[in-house]
Amino acid sequence: MKALVYTGVESLDYRDVSDPVEGADSLIKVEAVGICGSDMHAYLGHDERRPAPLILGHEASGLVIEGPMQGKRVTVNPLVTCGTCPACLEGRTNICPNRQIISMPPREGGFAELLSMPAGNLIEIPDRFSTTDAALAEPIAVCWHAVRLAEAALYGEMSDARCLVIGGGAIGVGSALSLRAFGATDVTVVEANPDRAAFVAERCDFATVTPADVPENGFELIIDAVGYRATRAAACAAVRPGGVITHIGLGDANDGLDIRRLTLQEIIFFGTYTYTAQDFRDTAQAMFGGRLGDLNWIEERGLADGAAAFADLRAGKVHAPKIVLHP
Repeated sequence: MKALVYTGVESLDYRDVSDPVEGADSLIKVEAVGICGSDMHAYLGHDERRPAPLILGHEASGLVIEGPMQGKRVTVNPLVTCGTCPACLEGRTNICPNRQIISMPPREGGFAELLSMPAGNLIEIPDRFSTTDAALAEPIAVCWHAVRLAEAALYGEMSDARCLVIGGGAIGVGSALSLRAFGATDVTVVEANPDRAAFVAERCDFATVTPADVPENGFELIIDAVGYRATRAAACAAVRPGGVITHIGLGDANDGLDIRRLTLQEIIFFGTYTYTAQDFRDTAQAMFGGRLGDLNWIEERGLADGAAAFADLRAGKVHAPKIVLHP
């Protein structure tokens, strides 16, 4: 099969590789796969968990050609968990200590013509829904999980909260859409790139501001979808006393938290990672039911042109929050 293989820092090679090994998993003909921020981290050499050579990509959908769901179009939950540890038994599958995710060894990713996955990780796509849009289930599930936890931590109703999302990429937009689905009515997106800010405002109908225009003490709920020192500092300054900061972004591991302010003003700060299996199912159903709006904020390219897509993302030439590749 053909695959886009990460071969070294800022290096991708579209080439022939071996088909997935036959086994107990289902075999999927990949029809759409998104480029994630974590794929970019690997591409830039910033993720030791993803050593070259490796097939990246974990936001996949396609057609089952072998397995119990043969002939069905599916979206893929890329997290494979043990099902027996305390976290799994509690339904918190995302923090299973034995978890594996495609695009990290030992599981190759979805930037390929074929992908092998357990049948339990597949969700059927309704006839009326496109396979391309269904590939967004994975990134939006990250956001759905974060918003669900934020709602539980919030003092007061989501409908009354002024919400700020830092970052206009796919996780930022997905977070803003998830906030709406959970009942938020006042959502602002911070985006430094003016072209992307304009794209998000036009396609998704969100108010957008530059980082310099964010008021202090203005928001009950903040989602940091970027995760750099500067964005953590901005979140600490923008949150109201007693508010909530939800941290999704994995930009860097440096500081930026105003621990004294978090303590003295009883601000809740917590990190979130991926999603539970139930979050993924709930996200997919919300998408299929139209609760997450018109998913017209993607750019589509061929997998063979994937190296150029990564280079364009690296150069800041892409305005859309998400690029979806088609093998």
